[in-house]
Amino acid sequence: MNRLRVMAAMTLRTGLAILVSALPAFANKPLGEVQTDQHRVRIVELADNLEHPWSVAFLPDGGFLVTERPGRLWRFSADGRERQPISGLPDVYASGQGGLLDIVASPDFADSQTVYLSYAAGGFIGGANTRLARARLSQNRLENLKVLFSAQPNHEGGLHFGGRIVVLSDGSLSLTIGERGQKSPAQNLMDHSGSVIRVMADGQVPADNPFVSRSDALPEIYSFGHRNPQGAAIHPKTGQLWIQEHGPRGGDEVNLIRAGANYGWPLVSHGVNYNGLPVGAGNPTAPGVTDPIYTWVPSIAPSGMAFYQGDAFPKWRGNLLVGALKDQLVSRLTLDGEQVVSEERFLQRAVGRIRDVRVGPDGLVYLLTDAQNGRLLRLEPAD
Repeated sequence: MNRLRVMAAMTLRTGLAILVSALPAFANKPLGEVQTDQHRVRIVELADNLEHPWSVAFLPDGGFLVTERPGRLWRFSADGRERQPISGLPDVYASGQGGLLDIVASPDFADSQTVYLSYAAGGFIGGANTRLARARLSQNRLENLKVLFSAQPNHEGGLHFGGRIVVLSDGSLSLTIGERGQKSPAQNLMDHSGSVIRVMADGQVPADNPFVSRSDALPEIYSFGHRNPQGAAIHPKTGQLWIQEHGPRGGDEVNLIRAGANYGWPLVSHGVNYNGLPVGAGNPTAPGVTDPIYTWVPSIAPSGMAFYQGDAFPKWRGNLLVGALKDQLVSRLTLDGEQVVSEERFLQRAVGRIRDVRVGPDGLVYLLTDAQNGRLLRLEPAD
């Protein structure tokens, strides 16, 4: 009898193993479905127990890299069920909003194994600011790490580091940098804070950067007058860089980045200061300031963003997907050229604060939730 029980148990385990291996990836943990204007969407949890995850990158084998703000990097299998810690990380300034931020795989990752990292780093004499580094991912270790750019000068406090990296069409790199919660560095061209910078993949300054020939400006600055940009993406048709940034009370913005342009902070805003007083003279625009493409009033606290180009959600093609921290939602913006013609909000309060939004090589949408127990989620069509 005992032998029969053992054989039955073995048969059951073998059958379960075959069944599990045949299950689709969304069997990880379905969280429910939501009906949007264009598609019915299934929400799937791939991984949890992530401490304030900030960024997700895709690997050629279908796996993922996920950063945690306190200074950890994880490599996940394609189904999210296996994770390995990555060693060789730089020291990070993990205070307030600072820490390990973005990670982006180089377009030639399959050959070079190169990744780009942004993080907050402290200075030798105090303060901190945002850095951009390059490294080679060898198995589960970062090797040959090289700092490509360090924002200067350092500022005290743990606010507004920006940190989004984009590889531009010519192979150069852009990095968003917040104004660090300071009053006016975003209008000071001798301070990287409150700017979008552009450098080459080796850290050199591109010869066609807008301020490269000026002695009164830092040559890495590509645009300025930003508050705290934490989302950035390349338009799939025009190749132009779009970003979003946090306003104060109201006035979150989507901006199309143009070389040398001033985006106005803290001279103008569509919002007001947290104490209710006007920003600057209280005007939403001014001569010499580039107006935003779109604003949110009141604020949603926008985070990661991505243009959708894929087959899984065909009615979303060309739309801009923006995550929100405060309002805990995804904002889907429909575009007509450089204008936003409509907005749909979904997932309101359904999964928590959304930190990152990415479109995977499979055409599915991936989200990171910002929490002590943050999660990696996937949106799949449920039509």
